[in-house]
Amino acid sequence: MKHGKKYNAAAAKYDLAKKYDIATACKMIQDMKFAKFDETVEAHVSCRLEKNATVRDTLVFPNQFRGEKKVLVFCKEDKVKEALDAGAAYAGEEYIEKVKDGWLDFDVAVATPDMMKDVGRLGMVLGRKGLMPNPKTGTVTPNVAQAVAELKKGRTEYRADKGGVVHIAVGKCSMDADKIIENFNTLLAEVSKKKPVGSSAGFIQSVSVSSSMGPGVWVDFKEGE
Repeated sequence: MKHGKKYNAAAAKYDLAKKYDIATACKMIQDMKFAKFDETVEAHVSCRLEKNATVRDTLVFPNQFRGEKKVLVFCKEDKVKEALDAGAAYAGEEYIEKVKDGWLDFDVAVATPDMMKDVGRLGMVLGRKGLMPNPKTGTVTPNVAQAVAELKKGRTEYRADKGGVVHIAVGKCSMDADKIIENFNTLLAEVSKKKPVGSSAGFIQSVSVSSSMGPGVWVDFKEGE
């Protein structure tokens, strides 16, 4: 693959075939940054998964780096005040019709279980945008206040792709390196918990980190450390 001069100049600063400890790798990414905008720091965690298995969950990073999310809650009238008091931007049954008409002025959707029969009919709209509430990610729940509060704090979904790799942003290059490292360690701890019971070592096969535009750096990570 051909890369530009700035990319090649950044890659020349280090031996990218080596593995580095997490702290060094994260600091390297910041040092190799060359874009004019504040690049995102991305983690890539390759997992060994059985056929048809996946890794999917949510987490809240200790150090936030994204803007506050606009939350929509699909709920009956008795839950509207609870949702709004917790910080939801919108709440109620009437938003089902609005979404049907193409309205999508929100970042994440939550639904109470009794609303999923109707919300499920929005699959063609919400599914394509990755906005469909899902019990596996805690966005289908009777406890809307807790769900909204966690989402406002930055609760983020992660999942492995078809190749078993989790790709997720863990910070911005402008952040203090220690905060990026802490977020990275939080992710690795969460993914490590997904190791199947009784499986041998090697669930996490490889770990790397990169910026939005820059080269990737291999991380020397061993399970259990």
